[in-house]
Amino acid sequence: MGLTLYLECNSGISGDMTVGALIDLGASMQLLSEVLSTVNAEGFKVAYTRVKRAGLDCMDFDVILDEAHDGHDHDMEYLYGHIHDHEHNHDHLHEHPHTHEHESHEKPHTHTHRGISDIFEIIDEAAMTERARATAKRIFDILAEAESKAHGVPKDQVHFHEVGAVDSIVDVIAIAVCLDNLDIDKVIVPKLYEGQGTVRCQHGILPVPVPAVTNIVSQHRIKLEILNIMGELVTPTGAATVAAIRTSDQLPKEFIIEKVGMGSGKRDYGLAGFLRAMIISEK
Repeated sequence: MGLTLYLECNSGISGDMTVGALIDLGASMQLLSEVLSTVNAEGFKVAYTRVKRAGLDCMDFDVILDEAHDGHDHDMEYLYGHIHDHEHNHDHLHEHPHTHEHESHEKPHTHTHRGISDIFEIIDEAAMTERARATAKRIFDILAEAESKAHGVPKDQVHFHEVGAVDSIVDVIAIAVCLDNLDIDKVIVPKLYEGQGTVRCQHGILPVPVPAVTNIVSQHRIKLEILNIMGELVTPTGAATVAAIRTSDQLPKEFIIEKVGMGSGKRDYGLAGFLRAMIISEK
């Protein structure tokens, strides 16, 4: 029988925060790196690093792209440079990174702005279990559905940076592999905490929550609390992950915390800046 995972999203949730938390819970970095070495995408490397967030020890999972494929997802000046009355600082507390390089297996002339069928092909070609493969596809299917609604185009015609970018593909595959490796079969997420204001993306300056996130939380009936924080706490990948894997929004009245994992975020909003994941039981 599988384990029960509780995700506490007080500082929001993103793909890389989720991977970091699952690795901190004990998912195999060696297995994950082996799977990621079979991902047929542009050259990338991943780094596993212990960092401090609000003075607490967290695992940071970082997908490092070359300059041609960098989507500025963690560049606070790019994301919020249009807001002049708020300052955002990078957290540079990385120490002793363990980096795994991955050569490009990319076919010539493949566009970064992939459609859902291109991404499913990449998932099918990666060396993971069928359970992990199904989870990764479900996350991307939810993402594509949300973007389809946001942009008013059929799901199979959605081509956009947020789903097509290499780091999103790697994050989603990593989440699926780690959940499978930990043998998680129940996931409790009571609600998501989101910021407000605006954020810059490929399509321009958008309100927070961004349209893909609002579509996902609406479609999947995920409770949302808006905090008095200027910034995007919940990314489309984070919201789609919750929608794909959540089995309940209700914690047991009493439970035992068997293990805790802390996954670091990359953006500094003045919050704790980590996702806390717990394996719980009702003993």
